[in-house]
Amino acid sequence: MSGSAFPVLLARHPQIEGAAGICYGRRDLSLAPGWQQTASGWSTLVTGLQIGLVLTSPSRRCRLPAQWLASRIDARMIVDERLMELDFGAWEGMPWDKIDRTALDRWAADPEAFVPPGGEAVAALQSRIAALWRDIKSARQPVCVVTHGGPLRFLTALAEGRAENSLDQSPEMGAARLFRVTTP
Repeated sequence: MSGSAFPVLLARHPQIEGAAGICYGRRDLSLAPGWQQTASGWSTLVTGLQIGLVLTSPSRRCRLPAQWLASRIDARMIVDERLMELDFGAWEGMPWDKIDRTALDRWAADPEAFVPPGGEAVAALQSRIAALWRDIKSARQPVCVVTHGGPLRFLTALAEGRAENSLDQSPEMGAARLFRVTTP
């Protein structure tokens, strides 16, 4: 299959409840009512693309719509830990305005290296997403990936063939983007 192209749909979980103004990272928050409409839109996007695999973060807010989608398009679903959101450690569940301003400034100054107390460095997230992307490209199989804003920043850059940047904007909740990925 040298020089082939295949579709990859990158999707961010639908809207969630209880997240306004808080650092929620890996907290397993509930989906807002109506999330099935978002997943239905994704299924429309992949109609006719023969997507036989849906990869998802283990978080319920990703896993539930991924299961819904996989069942509608008759695809296999695999839960992949590498698709977890960044671990914000002690910051998880805290209102952003209650997190120490000095620590937030240090994080903003060096997002790849700074680690929230008890959490994960952005560089670690970037590394696990790069490994996942290598696996996707080597499989050369039409796939849908349902994950979080953090991982999608890096996946989108990789799908666009550009350098990853932790300061890229995350897609909106529920957003999905279809790419044609070319392999050598």
